[in-house]
Amino acid sequence: MGIFDFLSGEFIDVIHWTDNTRDTMVWRFEREGHEIKYGAKLTVREGQAAVFVHEGQLADVFTPGLYMLETNNMPVMTTLQHWNHGFRSPFKSEVYFVNTTRFSDLKWGTKNPVICRDPEFGPVRLRAFGTYTIKVSDPAKFLVEIVGTDGEFTMDEISFQIRNIIVQEFSRTLARAGIPVMDMAANTRELGQLVGKEISGQLTEYGLTMPELYIENISLPPSVEQVMDKRSSMGVIGNLNEYMQFQAAEALGRDGGGAAALQTGLGAGLGMQIGQAAAQQAGPWGARAEAAPAAAARHMAPPALPPVEHVWHIAEQGQTKGPFSKAKMGRMVSEGALTRQTLVWTPGQDGWMAAEDVTELAQLFTVLPPPPPLPNAG
Repeated sequence: MGIFDFLSGEFIDVIHWTDNTRDTMVWRFEREGHEIKYGAKLTVREGQAAVFVHEGQLADVFTPGLYMLETNNMPVMTTLQHWNHGFRSPFKSEVYFVNTTRFSDLKWGTKNPVICRDPEFGPVRLRAFGTYTIKVSDPAKFLVEIVGTDGEFTMDEISFQIRNIIVQEFSRTLARAGIPVMDMAANTRELGQLVGKEISGQLTEYGLTMPELYIENISLPPSVEQVMDKRSSMGVIGNLNEYMQFQAAEALGRDGGGAAALQTGLGAGLGMQIGQAAAQQAGPWGARAEAAPAAAARHMAPPALPPVEHVWHIAEQGQTKGPFSKAKMGRMVSEGALTRQTLVWTPGQDGWMAAEDVTELAQLFTVLPPPPPLPNAG
């Protein structure tokens, strides 16, 4: 290797950065102890900025483009290196590439509820969450205020601080806006714009800007949401009496007998309406003809209700068994498990009684002959 090849290997003549990550905000060009050659080529791609730091001092900032590192485009470096006096030696500087694209789909949310005063519900606790985007607007200021000497700075290192700023400003903005809870869903866009505007002032001090902030949801505590659901249900129901009548008619419709009764009642009501219309057309004679069936209907006896079937309990050896239906009691008689002297009880009966003394059960023993008399011992 010749001396010129060795010297050319010691100097850096091409500087650029291709980012293959999604969260790197700042990356320091690794020169590995080599000096940067005067007249080297610097490539800054779209969505990037290059910041030179020389001997601990912030020097020149380059926006997207292709540069030859010479006196005409490095004014600060020229002054620091005294190139204005004709000196053109290689130099040692740190080059930081700053990602100036938008970092999107970043999450934020309230860790603890925000207490607000609602004009309708009074003090309420609210939670909210959403997304935001962040962008480096001033690479030099961002490098000085946030990054420092970090060789690779990612979005995760600052996202926690930004989320705290968002939550703080969201709480203040929500308290001052005075928007009722019921109207917040219709004003999330305006709230997001207000919060973003309040945050912009603080982020500018860090060399950052927040192009977008979205509020995806604002929610109440579960207990309050349940009460609101009940209130909404009452509003949907409307007239409570009409709703109860509808429920009763629907319950009858689910039962076969109830459906027949409902249809009969509807038919009777329709017949009465037809009769009244005919009576009005027939005049006084029609009214008298209508009065006779109506009077007869008033004297008709109400339909008899079906008898209530009893259930029975049995007492054997100090223990109670049951309840048993009458059909089951009949089978027990045929099996010999129930005798005339067995003590039985049913709800509404005054104490225990022998089965043969209960009218409803006595007929169960008529199908079998009574036990034969004992033979005469004499």
